[in-house]
Amino acid sequence: MSRPPFPEPTAADIAAVSEQLGREARGVVGIAARAADGSPTVVATSPRLPDGSPFPTFYYLSHPEVVAAASRLEAAGMMVEFNEMLAEDEDLRAAYQRAHEQYIADRDSVGEVPELAGISAGGMPTRVKCLHALIGHSLAAGPGVNPIGDLALERSDWNE
Repeated sequence: MSRPPFPEPTAADIAAVSEQLGREARGVVGIAARAADGSPTVVATSPRLPDGSPFPTFYYLSHPEVVAAASRLEAAGMMVEFNEMLAEDEDLRAAYQRAHEQYIADRDSVGEVPELAGISAGGMPTRVKCLHALIGHSLAAGPGVNPIGDLALERSDWNE
C-alpha cells in the first residue's frame, strides 16, 4: 500500500467534516480538496470502512454548498445531457475512461479491496450516474482529469 497524495486528516478536519455531513465522518484518510477558506470540500475515504464494508466512493463531497450545487444540476437533468455527450463524442469517452482508471488507481493507492476491483464511482466509465462523485473527483484531482466532473463544475453555481 502506498502513501496517499494528501496528508492524513487532523482531528479538526474530522470534526469539520462531521459537522458538514451532520453525522460522524467514517473512514476519512485525507482531505482531498479544500475551499478557498480552507474548509474541507472533498474527503478521501478508505475503500473499506471501519465496519469492514467496501466503500467505492473514494472522493466524497463534504462541503454543503458544493453538495447542494451538484444536487441542483442533477435535479435540472444535467446527467441526461452528459450521457448524450458521452454517446456522441469518442474523445470524451476516452477521457472519461482515463478518469475512471485514475480514480481506481488513486483509491488503490490507499488500499485494494477485491470487491471493488474495476469499480470507480459516478457511473464511470460508461455513463453519468452521480454528479456528486464526479465533481468530487474533479476537485480532488484538478482540472483536466475528469471531463464530466469538470463540465459539471463549470455549469454549477458553486463558488469556492
